[in-house]
Amino acid sequence: MGNNSQGVGKVEVRLKWDPSPWDQPPHHLDIIATTYSTDAPHGRPVYVVHFDSRSPDGTINMSRHSQTGQGLGYVEVMTLELDRLASSFARVVVGVAIHQDSGPKTFGDMTNAGVLVVEGYRELLKDDFARVAGSTAVTVAEFTRDTSGAWQFHEMVRGFDSDPVVFAAEMGNAP
Repeated sequence: MGNNSQGVGKVEVRLKWDPSPWDQPPHHLDIIATTYSTDAPHGRPVYVVHFDSRSPDGTINMSRHSQTGQGLGYVEVMTLELDRLASSFARVVVGVAIHQDSGPKTFGDMTNAGVLVVEGYRELLKDDFARVAGSTAVTVAEFTRDTSGAWQFHEMVRGFDSDPVVFAAEMGNAP
């Protein structure tokens, strides 16, 4: 596993799910990241990164995006370059939300859905959303900066019942 005292640097969050049946509206999931300042690590996000945005400094961005789940393996990927993030940031929370445009859908309605968080070849988290089957959104990871300035990974699989916009505002709240 290596020495984790230096913390995590560049991380990828990968998302997969099977497309909906041909006679149903597409399942559309999104990876969402929220950033928090050292002044308010549990306050309002400084900014939110999702499918049609990136961080102002380019340290968090989507390198792959899917609106249907079609493709092989992980069809949506977000890259977080935590080691390049300004020292004014203390916390980053990453989650997944299901768009509710065509009626209510939960993770239990998805097939072969899953998330993988990796740093290089090291797997930090792999989850199939089974424990949040009744939820419409889920946080999966929290990254916090320690006193030395190194970023630490924390598994944070927690379900929510909200659409992507509301989820982005509430996903960083304490449980």
